Amino acid sequence: MKKIIVTGCNGQLGRAIGQQYAGSTEYELINTDVGELDITRVEPVLALAREVKPYAIINCAAYTNVDKCEVDVDLAYKINAIGARNLAIAASDTGAKLMHISTDYVFPGTSPDPLTEFDSPDPISMYGKTKYAGERFVEQFADKYFMIRTAWLYGDGHNFARTMLKLSEKMDTIGVVKDQYGSPTSALELAKAVKYLLPTENYGLFHGTCEGDTNWAEFAKTVLCLAGKKTEIEPITSEEYKRRFPESASRPAYSILENYMLKLTTDFTFATWQDAIEVYMRELMG
Repeated sequence: MKKIIVTGCNGQLGRAIGQQYAGSTEYELINTDVGELDITRVEPVLALAREVKPYAIINCAAYTNVDKCEVDVDLAYKINAIGARNLAIAASDTGAKLMHISTDYVFPGTSPDPLTEFDSPDPISMYGKTKYAGERFVEQFADKYFMIRTAWLYGDGHNFARTMLKLSEKMDTIGVVKDQYGSPTSALELAKAVKYLLPTENYGLFHGTCEGDTNWAEFAKTVLCLAGKKTEIEPITSEEYKRRFPESASRPAYSILENYMLKLTTDFTFATWQDAIEVYMRELMG
């Protein structure tokens, strides 16, 4: 069986990857998280790769707390940039393919149009900067890589939808930003894209988000509506949110990604964000 090392296996995408490959007779997942593998150090990463001799490495590990990245800068660079570098080095050393996951936050959010893989990154937060540094390390050190930028990810774990549901239990009204636009993306849909690309030699950079777009306030309304909650969503500006939470990091106002390379080079399509969140909420609510 072909062995695949998965980092960040306990995160939302890592768990969705596990579901996609469950029962496979062709692939065996070697699941790792921070307790099993310190990706910030090259020696253990190389040692594991040389022992396993993987067909591929799927990097789902990341420091994704946008606000904390502003404070824990060194740790953010270690995980998001150095970790990606180390996995790229190990993949090249063992001849493995590398699947690396990046983010819409590499863009500043000033474009009036959906962003393609040919648009230039210019991150405005430490999270975005460290993830972009990771992208460049992958390009520099990996021989065979796929890199997928995704956005507004939700799945089995801590995410925006679950936060809204939790807040709705104790609040009659929730203030949610109305002037940040993106594409909520199901970890299940992203995992399908990973599984689709991995056996191919269609290497390079891809955008991978659910089709369509919305803002955080409308997304929150959809989540609560699907859950049958009566809590009101109060649409507020980013400026107002910043006043309420002054420690919060800057976020892109417009980070809608166009899955341009997938459309140009494959027949894979993501579900719409509306269909994907319906599937997610149906499973979540039982």
